[in-house]
Amino acid sequence: MLKIRNISTYYGNIQALKGVSLEIEEGEIVTLIGANGAGKTTTLMSLCGIVSPRSGEILFQGTPIQGLSGDKIVQMGIIQVPEGRRIFPNMSVQENLEMGAYLRTNKLLIKQDMNMVMELFPILAQRRNQLGGTLSGGEQQMLAISRGLMARPRLLLLDEPSLGLAPIIIKQIFDIIRKINHDNNTTIFLVEQNANQALKLADRGYVMENGRITLSDTAANLLDNEQVKKAYLGL
Repeated sequence: MLKIRNISTYYGNIQALKGVSLEIEEGEIVTLIGANGAGKTTTLMSLCGIVSPRSGEILFQGTPIQGLSGDKIVQMGIIQVPEGRRIFPNMSVQENLEMGAYLRTNKLLIKQDMNMVMELFPILAQRRNQLGGTLSGGEQQMLAISRGLMARPRLLLLDEPSLGLAPIIIKQIFDIIRKINHDNNTTIFLVEQNANQALKLADRGYVMENGRITLSDTAANLLDNEQVKKAYLGL
């Protein structure tokens, strides 16, 4: 579904990504792990058209997308749930979800998907008319994921969904991510500092250090990798 080939991305004169290559097959959960500042979020920004790689190629279902505007990439079915949630705090839960569907026109399907995300996250149904900014951190993350789902993604990009959440909420969020992948057949690219949780969830994984991919393998093998254990799992 997605092929990133040797991309290099810069912020001014600072090179953030250095020849990054990775692949995601349809239906997979693939995770990218690494320390803070390794380049994980820049990888997602490069995919979404927020920053453009200076070199290399990004193919989505065989079509080059590097250089396309963000709205064109969204129309193709690549949807990002950003780090820090970034919901609309002065809009209600309902309005935030409607914003996720802003490119869609079929009102019946939008209503069906609205019901679907309310079933996934029942707390959002209870908070339907509440302002997004008054929700707890965990509820805001649920809203951010649901807003992404309202766009009917073919590839869902999740940037640090566990950031700042209590362990019990993290488990709930990761269980829902698994359900989204399984029940909706949604391909997921998960960027996460919580390497243990991410690798337990994913099919395959990549390790990023200083803007480069240094390891790639099945998630199970990465969990058993001594280098990964020492650097990211605290073992």
